[in-house]
Amino acid sequence: MAIALVVVALGVTAGRSGLARAPARARGAARMADYDFALLFDCDGVLAETERDVHRPSFNEAFKQRGLPTEWDVETYGKLLHIGGGKERMKGHWDEVGWPGEYAAADDDVRWGLCKELHATKTDLFMSRINNGDVPFRPRVLATIDDAITHGIPVAVCSTSNEKAVQAIVAKMGEARASKITIFAGDVVAAKKPAPDVYLLAAKELGVNTNRCLVVEDTNIGLRAAKGAKMACLITKSIYTQDEDFRLADAVYNDLSFIDLDVLQELVDANHAKHLFGVA
Repeated sequence: MAIALVVVALGVTAGRSGLARAPARARGAARMADYDFALLFDCDGVLAETERDVHRPSFNEAFKQRGLPTEWDVETYGKLLHIGGGKERMKGHWDEVGWPGEYAAADDDVRWGLCKELHATKTDLFMSRINNGDVPFRPRVLATIDDAITHGIPVAVCSTSNEKAVQAIVAKMGEARASKITIFAGDVVAAKKPAPDVYLLAAKELGVNTNRCLVVEDTNIGLRAAKGAKMACLITKSIYTQDEDFRLADAVYNDLSFIDLDVLQELVDANHAKHLFGVA
């Protein structure tokens, strides 16, 4: 009830689907003079739709090069996305279906070594695909980042993906943007999402309180990571996450098309108030 009251106070209308619409003044109204939050993006599925058509084929090519009889179709890969981290994803898959070939009788260290080697190969293949093609950035992602930079809002990308892979995507935004975006990715923290560690690290390194951060995520595990860090979280649903549980989110949208900095500031302020008054 308390959360619902905060949403109403914001002027955000939530339908049965959980899709929250921006306040009427979100488009074209006067902007706030100052903003008091950091903007933290997940990478894959949030900045760009890369999971299905770039990450997945890169994994499959790495398996093929190693001579492994593993191939992830679209549906299988979608189910595996509940596991944060590529190495962890491979391990989780083979723990469930059985390890291939000689690795069926191998110990955990050897198996983890395979995952690390495959992930290094996969990362190189992924970067080649990104560097040789256009990155399908999602609606208003670049415009939102530009607005944030213009208004002095710290911007970071926080991802379980390999740091080099995230850097390759951010670089595609252009040097002017990329030089102002801090990246926290890969093994920068030991516990991957849904653990809040990467978001807690970002807040610490950026010098902001966790309740003054706005996270943009597309998955349930990312949402749980953000809320575990006591941050406001806006969901933009991606190809693979249309039916995930986003009830913990501060707002849920299809993309950023109808969002501006004032809306993000309001979500941060409401989240801060919930924690201040102990209703979160």
